Amino acid sequence: MGFFDGLLGGRAADFDSGSASTNAIELNRRHQTVSLTKQDAATGHLRVNLTWRMRTSDLDGAQRTSLLRHPFKALKPPEVLGHGQSMVDVDLDLGCLYELTDGTKGVVQPLGGYLGDVNAPPYIKLSGDDRFGSASGETMYVNLDHRDAIKRLLVFVYIYDQTPAFDRTQAVVTLYPSSGPRIEIGLDERHPEARSCAVVMIENVKGEMVVRREVKFVYGFQGELDRLYGWGLQWGRGYKTKAGR
Repeated sequence: MGFFDGLLGGRAADFDSGSASTNAIELNRRHQTVSLTKQDAATGHLRVNLTWRMRTSDLDGAQRTSLLRHPFKALKPPEVLGHGQSMVDVDLDLGCLYELTDGTKGVVQPLGGYLGDVNAPPYIKLSGDDRFGSASGETMYVNLDHRDAIKRLLVFVYIYDQTPAFDRTQAVVTLYPSSGPRIEIGLDERHPEARSCAVVMIENVKGEMVVRREVKFVYGFQGELDRLYGWGLQWGRGYKTKAGR
């Protein structure tokens, strides 16, 4: 969706997924920030993962039709609805606006193929575009070994094209540092018409890497998030190519 210079094709790399414990830090309105530096987690690859699923109430109509045809299904225990073929109508995309300490600005996102590079500027790499709600969702990696080159990163999620709104999904963005507990941010606020959400800011504050919850929903796309946070990029309409299964 963005048309500007500064993103070159990324090189293949082996990523560390981190060694996060089973404990998690949940960022919410009461607890909005956490310091990676103070937790000795400001090195290595920070893994940022987006997962989502449809609420079961959105499938009630299909269930009722199924029960009319197969009444004995009512005797079976309810299935846990996660990622699968019934989720294909949802296409959430994970992206990141970045600003480096040398003044370079840009975006990493599936739209336009701006997948970044983990070993060279912007030190962010998107693993790919999950269009069908797979169990692994979408993942990007931030190379915090180059944290001195990073000024701020805004991780965001947007809904592509005619897919359902955020209030029909159960989206969660999870940060997995190279050590220590994972950090979870749920997008569970009701904004039925919103198309994009600024989820979390990762900022270099005088050498300290601070993660701050944002969860700000907007009714436009990346350009509106840009204006909200003063990035100053030029945006144009973008489209995805057709995807095969």
